[in-house]
Amino acid sequence: MTLSFFDQFESPMYLGVPLMALALTLPWLLLPAPTTRWLNNRLLTLQSWFINRFTYELLSPINVPGHKWALLLASLMMFLISLNMLGLLPYTFTPTTQLSLNMGLAFPLWLATVIYGMRTQPTHALGHLLPEGTPPLLIPILIIIETISLLIRPLALGVRLTANLTAGHLLIQLIATGATVLMPLMPTVAILTTIVLYLLTLLEVAVAMIQAYVFVLLLSLYLQENV
Repeated sequence: MTLSFFDQFESPMYLGVPLMALALTLPWLLLPAPTTRWLNNRLLTLQSWFINRFTYELLSPINVPGHKWALLLASLMMFLISLNMLGLLPYTFTPTTQLSLNMGLAFPLWLATVIYGMRTQPTHALGHLLPEGTPPLLIPILIIIETISLLIRPLALGVRLTANLTAGHLLIQLIATGATVLMPLMPTVAILTTIVLYLLTLLEVAVAMIQAYVFVLLLSLYLQENV
């Protein structure tokens, strides 16, 4: 039976039970848990260094009240990186290629930053809708444009993550299919195509980490506007 290239993005089922919850839970089980020992192993040390460095770079431009979000943003970063990296393994499913999941992460977090800004400093939060020095005739138009740009932010967050990961997975599958077909016909071309496939896989590893970082970075920028 011929399968479509998009079948890899279907939510896996087993005996009629969707396995999306298992795919979302597994990354947390693979992360090393901290211990009470004075000296940790290399993996825990590397993880602690990465989280501390990432949190410092992310929250240094944000005021002190926004540092309460450090645990949430760091956890989200580790979660997205784990999901994206595990999705590159053979015979696995990438939950972050589902727009519903990405929108489910993007919309509540974006809405939380907006509500936080409205509660703490409503004047400053609403001031972003109207730039200073705007001519009176352009005030209604600019308010509408800024409101639309504000409301489209969670959609851009979810679509960006979905589109980048989906495009990478499709490209890997297309090149792998081409290399398989060309192997008995043109072995030299097939070997070159396989080399390109390995290089593309390395690129996808970088994309998986970068897209997780960009997702959390944009959320921190939205938080910075409202703190």
